[in-house]
Amino acid sequence: MATLARFSRRALATALAAKHQLLPQVFARSLATEASKAITPSPDRVKWDYRGQRRIIPLGQWVPKIAVDAYVAPNVVLAGQVTVYDGASVWAGSVLRGDLNKITVGFCSNVQERCVIHAAWSSPTGLPAETSIERFVTIGAYSLLRSCTIEPECIIGQHSILMEGSLVETHAILEAGSVVPPGRRIPSGELWAGNPAKFVRTLTHEETLEIPKLAVAINDLSKEHFSEFLPYSTVYLEVEKFKKSLGISI
Repeated sequence: MATLARFSRRALATALAAKHQLLPQVFARSLATEASKAITPSPDRVKWDYRGQRRIIPLGQWVPKIAVDAYVAPNVVLAGQVTVYDGASVWAGSVLRGDLNKITVGFCSNVQERCVIHAAWSSPTGLPAETSIERFVTIGAYSLLRSCTIEPECIIGQHSILMEGSLVETHAILEAGSVVPPGRRIPSGELWAGNPAKFVRTLTHEETLEIPKLAVAINDLSKEHFSEFLPYSTVYLEVEKFKKSLGISI
């Protein structure tokens, strides 16, 4: 009986091992058979869309406007009443949502990575509800702007928040992480910081001269990025290559 039991266990182990070796082979053959079949798309199927994420989103009669020499990164979202003027740049991941009111990015201004800019229908204070960024303005990364006005030659530090009706006058600087409450005015030629933003000191003449130079330097850098992108994405080449490998007519 002991000999028979040992023989039975040995035979069972051999059979299980053979089964485990056979299963992957059968699975691989079935995958190869499925892959070799030509895929025939339905005649009423919508054509392939290569965009993935739409950079420009028209809303009703409003279509975002981008100047010819403005740089807007491929994964930026511009929706509705948005205007990006000559020499301006909007960097990766930013969202400018002009579905309720106008948003303008002035000449040689820049909106850096992951900024969110919005505008309200109206302002309860009677101040302008649109978001206006004038010329030679630098908006630091991860900032949030809503229905505010930024006059020429200003710097908004990273992670800053500007609420409805706030006004930053020319030659003013906000430190990183500043929060400007609704209706607050940042006077010209001053440095403000904090939450809520408070006066720190008056800027020197040399510091005010550096503000437009920073905007120009970022504009020069944006030209290098601009030259790397075609007007339309080249991802369609990869899609066509993939369709060809599946036997789908192009």
